[in-house]
Amino acid sequence: MEINDKIQNILSACDHTLLSTTATWADIREICNDGMKYGTASVCIPPAFVARAREYVGKKLKICTVIGFPNGYQTTEVKVFETQNAIANGADEIDMVINVGELKARNFSYLIDEISQIKKACGDKILKVIIETCLLTDTEKMEMCRVVTLAGADFIKTSTGFSTGGATFDDVKLMRDSCDPAVKVKAAGGISSLEDAQKFLDLGADRLGTSRVVKIVKNEKGSGY
Repeated sequence: MEINDKIQNILSACDHTLLSTTATWADIREICNDGMKYGTASVCIPPAFVARAREYVGKKLKICTVIGFPNGYQTTEVKVFETQNAIANGADEIDMVINVGELKARNFSYLIDEISQIKKACGDKILKVIIETCLLTDTEKMEMCRVVTLAGADFIKTSTGFSTGGATFDDVKLMRDSCDPAVKVKAAGGISSLEDAQKFLDLGADRLGTSRVVKIVKNEKGSGY
């Protein structure tokens, strides 16, 4: 596929993702190669591969990893340690999962405290907060926009991709409308075409968590997009 400016703009917003349980270092190395070749925002990989990926890519590519993944019900202390360890290993960006049960219980102070502690552990690194929109009501999604804003995180993110659903256009619009302008939005889970990727960006997403966009660009020959 010919990479025009429109496609490159999509690629540059992508956290090129591989979080499969069966992923090997060879698989991770391949997506690192793709991330460098196609100019993605980062690669998002399991914590166990962060140090090797950092050594492999040097400063040519941002490394993102996940914390409290995928269910988010680890203790705050464990999530903070995971974050510190990931950054020590060379991670540039952290995508953490909230404790959905605490949200369902309306324990907002717990959520604000946990996100704040993880943000502190991040220092100057980017923190994205995964709220798992497929499990939430619209009211809960809006409440999490307030929580993420108050806690000082950099991004709010729709989904892990490991639950009952991924990003939707309605959710991204709702999140963009409900968050402080300083908080960016990441759409993740189920983004399966360049057209959908562009629509998420048009609706206000700043990042896209996807394993498919680079594959589309690599594998398709010619495109009217």
